[in-house]
Amino acid sequence: MRAREIPSLALDSYQRAARVALANHLVTSTYPDRIALPLLRRWATELREDLLELFGYRLEVTETTARLFPVLDALDPTQPARTATDRIFDRRRYAYLALALAALGRAGNQITLSELADHVAAEAGQVDGVDLEADRASDRDAFVDAVGWLAARGAISLADGDAGGWANNPSSGEALYDIERSVVVAMFRPPRAVQHLRSVTGLLAGAEAPLDDEETSQPANPKETLRKVRRALIERPVVYFDDLDQDGRTALAAERTVIDVELLTGLVAERRAEGVTLIDTSGRLSDIRFPSTGTIAQVALLLAGEISDRVVDPDAAELTRHSIPGDADLIEHLDGAIPGGGIFDDLAEFAIAATGVDDGIGSVTYPFIENSWLRGTVADLVERFGRTFAAQWQADPDGLRERAVTMLHRLRLVSIVSGGIIVLPAIARYRDVMVSVRDRAPQNSLFDGTSPDTETETH
Repeated sequence: MRAREIPSLALDSYQRAARVALANHLVTSTYPDRIALPLLRRWATELREDLLELFGYRLEVTETTARLFPVLDALDPTQPARTATDRIFDRRRYAYLALALAALGRAGNQITLSELADHVAAEAGQVDGVDLEADRASDRDAFVDAVGWLAARGAISLADGDAGGWANNPSSGEALYDIERSVVVAMFRPPRAVQHLRSVTGLLAGAEAPLDDEETSQPANPKETLRKVRRALIERPVVYFDDLDQDGRTALAAERTVIDVELLTGLVAERRAEGVTLIDTSGRLSDIRFPSTGTIAQVALLLAGEISDRVVDPDAAELTRHSIPGDADLIEHLDGAIPGGGIFDDLAEFAIAATGVDDGIGSVTYPFIENSWLRGTVADLVERFGRTFAAQWQADPDGLRERAVTMLHRLRLVSIVSGGIIVLPAIARYRDVMVSVRDRAPQNSLFDGTSPDTETETH
C-alpha cells in the first residue's frame, strides 16, 4: 500500500486527495472546486495503486479530468442526482440527461440550448414514454435542470445568454454553451453496455459470474471479500455485521481491514458490537453531515433521541420486530423504467440477463415503529421547540417529519418501510440528546417594538 510510504508531513494532502476521488467520481477543472484536480494529479500514481488494491476501483487521470470507476455491490437509492435547488431528479430528468449527454458527444465545440433541445427531442421520440416539447413549460424546466447538472460538472460552460430566459420563453431567450469534449467522454463510462442490459442488476459486481452450480459453489476469493467489505465501509454510513455473510463478517472484524481504509482516507473508525462506521471529521467525503445545523437536521437529531428512548423504554408496549426488505422492489421499479419497443427491441437478443442480488441481510429483525408514533412525536417536538424552527416547517409538520426521517434513512439509522420505520442499532449513539434554547438579544421591530429571536442547539 503506497500510503504507508508517504512522509507524515504529506500524508494529510494525500488523504484529502483520496477523499476527493471517493466522494466525486468525476473531477474536472471546476468541479467540485478548482483545487481538486491539481490535488489529484499530484497523487495520481499512488492513488491508482491504492484504490485498486483496497477497493478494486480504477482511476484515470488526465490534464482536464479525473475519473474513478467504482465497483457496485448493491443498489443505493440514497444518492440520486439533484438539481441546483436540491430537487431529486425524476425519470424525465434522467432521460433528458442521458439524451443530452449523447447529443453533446456528437456535437461540435459549441451548441445553443435550443439546438441541444432539438437533438434531445428528436432522440426522445424514438423512446416509448419519453418526449420533450419545447412549448411545454414543465418539459423546459426539466431539460434545463439536466443541462444545469452537466454545466455544474464542467461538461459544458455558458458562453453567452441565459438558460433561465430560454426556460421562461424559448422564442426570445437563448443560451450558448462551450462543450468540454474530454469531460463529456469521461462522464458516461458504464462498466457494461447499458443498451444490452435486461436488468439494472447487470451493472453490479458479479453480474457476469457463471451460473453453473458447480462453479459458483467454489469458496469466495479472500482478496475480493476484503475489497467488498472495504467498499461497504466507504459507501455506507454504517456497515452492520448482519449485512454481511460469514466471510464478510470475519473480514470486517479484522483490525487490518479497517486500518487500511483509515490510513487512506484519514477517517476514524468507530467499532461497536453491531458493526463499524467511519467518522468523517473533515466533511469532504460524507455527502451529508450529521449532526448539523438547520431545522431538518436538528429535528432529525431530536427524533433519533426519541426513537432510541422508545426502543429501550421498559414501561411502553413491546415493539414488533421486522426484517429489512431486500432490493427486490427497487430492482423491479428500476427495471420497469427501462424503455421497451423501438430500437431497444433490436438490442434485446444481445442482452445480459438479470442476476440475483445477495444483500446479506437474511432474517435478522429489528424494532418497528409505526408512522402514527412518528407523527405524534414530531408534533410534540414542534410544540416544544417550534418557535426556533424555520417558518415553513412550523406550518408543515408532516413535511418536516418526512424530511427528518429521510435523513435518518440516508444515514442508515433507520430503514423506511410501508407503515413506518425499522430502527437500526447505530441510532443508539444519539440517545440522551441535550437541548438548549438560546434567546438572542432582542432587536427593534419595524414598529419600534422588540421581538425575541431564538435558536435551538442540539448535541
